Amino acid sequence: MWTASESLRQLLDSLSKEQRRNQELLVSLAFALRSFTNLARFLELVPLVAMRLVEAEGALLLVFHEDGRLWREQLQATQCERCAEVLRQLAALNDSELQSLSGDEAVTRFLDQRVARLLGQAQVFATSVACRGWQGGRLYVFSSRVGFSWSDVHRRHVQLVADLTAVALENDGLVQQMRRHERLDRQLSTGAEIQARLLPDHCPRIAGVELAARCRPAFQVGGDYYDFIPTRPQLSGRRREQGRWALVMGDVMGKGIPAGLLMTLLRGMLRAEVLSGHAPGRILHDLNAMAQEDLAHSHRFVTLFYSDYDPRTRLLRYANAAHNPPLIWRKQSGQVDRLDAAGLLIGLQGEADYDSMQLVLDPGDVLLYYTDGVTEAVGFSGERFEERRLADALQLISRAATGGAQEILEQLFLRLDRFVGADRTLEDDASMVVLKVDDAVSLPPLLQGPMAS
Repeated sequence: MWTASESLRQLLDSLSKEQRRNQELLVSLAFALRSFTNLARFLELVPLVAMRLVEAEGALLLVFHEDGRLWREQLQATQCERCAEVLRQLAALNDSELQSLSGDEAVTRFLDQRVARLLGQAQVFATSVACRGWQGGRLYVFSSRVGFSWSDVHRRHVQLVADLTAVALENDGLVQQMRRHERLDRQLSTGAEIQARLLPDHCPRIAGVELAARCRPAFQVGGDYYDFIPTRPQLSGRRREQGRWALVMGDVMGKGIPAGLLMTLLRGMLRAEVLSGHAPGRILHDLNAMAQEDLAHSHRFVTLFYSDYDPRTRLLRYANAAHNPPLIWRKQSGQVDRLDAAGLLIGLQGEADYDSMQLVLDPGDVLLYYTDGVTEAVGFSGERFEERRLADALQLISRAATGGAQEILEQLFLRLDRFVGADRTLEDDASMVVLKVDDAVSLPPLLQGPMAS
């Protein structure tokens, strides 16, 4: 016969074995949480561990997306016919039915009632998988065994499993967010590469003038574009320097790779159109007609200032498709003027006319092309840099400059950086091109004013 002490020893041994088993189960789940990179593999273990911890008949795990939708691909259960049927019924729930309920408590009551009805006479213990900021799921453990009861230890064990599941869901959310950021970084890198290839890697030599150009990229890739295009590319050497050159500044409305790709497309069209030798207004008219369909499909528009310069006569012809008008500092008067001409955005409508204008540049004049990333730059006080501030800076710098176009460009960017602040970034790309006429150049003046398209 068993003595009282032997019965007590056997009970203690049994309890000790149960504790060791439960510890091993929880350690295994924690190891899986630390080791698995596949969320589904971890979630498959959750119902199994929860069931074995309390020696129940089965367990179910319902998982939600952060927006409250049932995550059907991640519904898990222990292997039994009753669990499989319950999962089928729950997977058939309409998302709108759950999302129409007001709050997590209403969703919990609805699901608890549905699960209890599907499981029949079984005793069910349910607990929430509580993630930070949203309910990640609901864990159900059930048993129909006679005499089965839920102890406080059972409840704590199941809750611990639910908490580890919440950690797994949060970790997966962080991993997915990191991957999205990595994809975005790759897209930004690709966009930056596209944009960099659009921009000339150096300024050309043009007789009688000096050029300097720079694009200051913002965090996001924009659609800034400037270009120097020979109207007679077959020329070389001194004849090329003395030939007419197209000077272009543009901006695609929008950011990222689509903006860069669209500007690549327009760059090719524009370079082909420059060879026609037409007046600036006609070139923008033809470019708009050619690009209309592509821009309409992308729901984007382009601002573009087109000009061409003849070093032999110092004649600058220009047309504008709603781009920021360049600024010109006239050395003789010491004043800054705007170069503007009437014209719509490229891509806004199929038939658009663009005025052609012209003027002669005098020795020492400084011409500044720029994009709206310059004038729209925001300073410490929330004010924008604006055209007036840029014009004042151009006037002061041009008057005081002892060097050429590069010095003026550097000083303009220095003023912009001081305004924005050293520890702050631009919201949009800021591009500037400076053209300075040599002081020694002296040619007879030409008639200025409107010209035929």
